[in-house]
Amino acid sequence: MTNKEIGELRRRMKPDRTNLTAVYGCYVASSGEVLSTFREPFGLMTEEDREKYLAIFRRALSGTPDKNLLDLSFTTKQVADSDEHRLLMRLRETALDDEEARQKLFQTIIGAVSFEENFLILLAHERYDVPFKAKDGAKLDDGSEVFSYFVCAVCPVKPGRELLSYIAEEKTFHNRSAGWAAGMPEAGFLSFDGRRTNLYNCLFYTHSSGADNQPLIDALFHVQPPMPADEQRDTFSGVLRNALDDECSLAVVQQVRQEIKDRIDAWQEAKSDDPLVVSGDELKGVLESCGVSEDKRMQFGAQFDESFGGGAVLNPRNLIDVKKCVVKTPDVSITVNPERPDLIETRTLGGVRYIL
Repeated sequence: MTNKEIGELRRRMKPDRTNLTAVYGCYVASSGEVLSTFREPFGLMTEEDREKYLAIFRRALSGTPDKNLLDLSFTTKQVADSDEHRLLMRLRETALDDEEARQKLFQTIIGAVSFEENFLILLAHERYDVPFKAKDGAKLDDGSEVFSYFVCAVCPVKPGRELLSYIAEEKTFHNRSAGWAAGMPEAGFLSFDGRRTNLYNCLFYTHSSGADNQPLIDALFHVQPPMPADEQRDTFSGVLRNALDDECSLAVVQQVRQEIKDRIDAWQEAKSDDPLVVSGDELKGVLESCGVSEDKRMQFGAQFDESFGGGAVLNPRNLIDVKKCVVKTPDVSITVNPERPDLIETRTLGGVRYIL
């Protein structure tokens, strides 16, 4: 799902723009016991409640793609015949009105997550018209398509702070508990994404890219999630270092980093709706422009496929840190302004190689 499409959904999560009809919830104790389930008609909520619910759903659609927002793809076999896909499709087709399907989803999530405190599972469905557009973004006159999706958020629930509150009947202030409060989601998902009719992709949200979401992803989707962004960066650095061996000089690494950054900058300037990706073959082309020998480039290609999978395409933002440039050795780490790579070089002094 593109940044533009995700942004469109977030902008719809406003009281005056959304088509949400109801919010479904399941309040669960840390032990896994269901404490309550509820359905809140959106139109009957107070303005404050609408804002709070929409803020939670907006957060479940927020963050950085491939870090907080993971694109999960069902296989063709799963779409044709699988319990996990049927359940999500049933929930979407019935706009969450199927009680049995809702309870099955709640139980699936409860069995896969672990919280030290109570937690709340929230669901909401929306459908709206998406006008057909030309490649230049202009709206076409030949109609639109209805986009139907539902969003899920799993939120921790914690005791609220005790507050010195005004008691109108007594005309004085007393300390009292604010009760239990639902926090922002730790995990969630959008089913199905793509803004057009889509049977294959879901968007999974995680508050922390380092969180262990594998049990929940396994339970809901039965798919392998993409490698975490931080792990992609470390793996790419390792492949580059091991494959290039003695040709992996600081100058080459700096040039590779700059080439990748230039691609990111060009994509941003073009404001393209196409996903920002780079393949192993394209990275081999980058190495060629950096003067790396053909033999080392072939080794890089083989190790890239072994680490990320044959034909893998990656987000180049996951391969480098555009905000800082870090040079690491086993004993020292040097961070410099990414716009000033010239501040670092290697020198051989007295027969010993140094980073200067």
